[in-house]
Amino acid sequence: MRLKSGSPDFDNEATGDDQHMCDEAAVVADGSISRKAAVTTTVVRNVKAVDEVAEDEASTAADDRCDRVRQTEPHPPRGPAAVIAAGVRDGSLLPTTVVAEAAALAAGRKANAVSVARAERAMAEAAALEQRVDLDALPLAGVPVAIDHRVSIEGEAATADHPVVRRLRAAGAVVVAAPELGLWGTTDSPRNPWNSARCAGGASGAAVASGLVPVAYGSDGLGSVRVAAACCGVFGIKPGRCTVPVVIGADAWSGMVENGVLATTVGDAALALSVMAARPDLAEVDTPGRLRIGLALNPPSRLFRVDRHWTAAARRAGSVAEAAGHVVEPTALPYDNALFSVFLRWLSAAAVPDHGRLPWRTRRHLALGRLVQRLVRPAQIDRVEARLLEFFDHYDVVITPALTAPPPEARARHTCRQPACVRFSPFIPLWNLVGWPAASVPMGMQPRAGTPVAAQLSGPPGSESTLLRLSAQLEISRPWQRIAP
Repeated sequence: MRLKSGSPDFDNEATGDDQHMCDEAAVVADGSISRKAAVTTTVVRNVKAVDEVAEDEASTAADDRCDRVRQTEPHPPRGPAAVIAAGVRDGSLLPTTVVAEAAALAAGRKANAVSVARAERAMAEAAALEQRVDLDALPLAGVPVAIDHRVSIEGEAATADHPVVRRLRAAGAVVVAAPELGLWGTTDSPRNPWNSARCAGGASGAAVASGLVPVAYGSDGLGSVRVAAACCGVFGIKPGRCTVPVVIGADAWSGMVENGVLATTVGDAALALSVMAARPDLAEVDTPGRLRIGLALNPPSRLFRVDRHWTAAARRAGSVAEAAGHVVEPTALPYDNALFSVFLRWLSAAAVPDHGRLPWRTRRHLALGRLVQRLVRPAQIDRVEARLLEFFDHYDVVITPALTAPPPEARARHTCRQPACVRFSPFIPLWNLVGWPAASVPMGMQPRAGTPVAAQLSGPPGSESTLLRLSAQLEISRPWQRIAP
């Protein structure tokens, strides 16, 4: 499947802080990247094909609940982002119409997924977009998006857009909502759209899974993008270091934060990531060449128990990949003491200031962080990364369960959730520690909790395109329900 998108004259301004002081950032920053948009009726045909396959696959789903859900699948009012943008470019859709629908949902805080609804400003931006003469060159023309509230949005307590927001707007996207910031892997107010008694894992995931927007930006500092995607049954990808501008906190949370994307389809995520990274090539999700894939079901420690449905999700992804012609073999990831190093950095480098209005659990976290800063050493990462580089001499991609268990039960007030965060997401933070790309791909349902399960796909530096192409191949073979009932 190929989902092509054109790119506007991307804003390529990047500072050393934006790209973790990487020399590679200069490659993105030099000159502008421009080409005419090429999302055509092929995109629409591919989206329809996925829907048709989804109906055919319903009878062979993992459990009866998943079957019933797929048969009654609701859709967002206007469909995936690629289809919306194609409609706006060819004149069959008006940005104001699309944005009005999304803004109405955001104003009602659907699934409690947003802390700021920008209905009035979003409509003004959509009206201005309609007057532009270059709509045919905007890959995200008229697409409503949600932006993690941790980054600056002009007009929302900020005088300028974060670089990622600036790039999305330059590509024609309209910001309709801002989900709440995420320091924790569990949430209290944004409930899971599949089961309101459970956490969403992140407000951006709830915003996408509930149909509020087809695409959301999210900052992934300890797995926020992938945890939310796994909990809510959408696709989420965290790119590797130096791919997308960061500019979060003093040092991007000890270098563990990357700006990623959540979407209802892999094609939409690839399109949005190509804009955020100013790399049109990332929007191409053709079938990948034959890959060497490791299936690593071992958790980082024997202390963690993995729910069999999450193990089955990883096995299912491996089986689908093998059926597609890839070489898949069982293996074990060399975690070493990675989780301890992650824990020290999580404590010592929170990405938000303590201004006295934060929940007590967050304020306590900041205080503890100041005590352990001296224990953080660069050599801790070097050892882990050396072992991983040796591991990836033999593999192109590794598949693991995304989580170990369903999302925890939601609570009515802020409480200490560190144990729950650690227990249900130990597979996630390794890739934040080393700054390598990773993605969460929906792979069925956990029947007891009534929430989705997912597999995590990870790879070495520079493997974003490989992960996107493999994820798209898995989506075609085993499509998922895009929007929660």
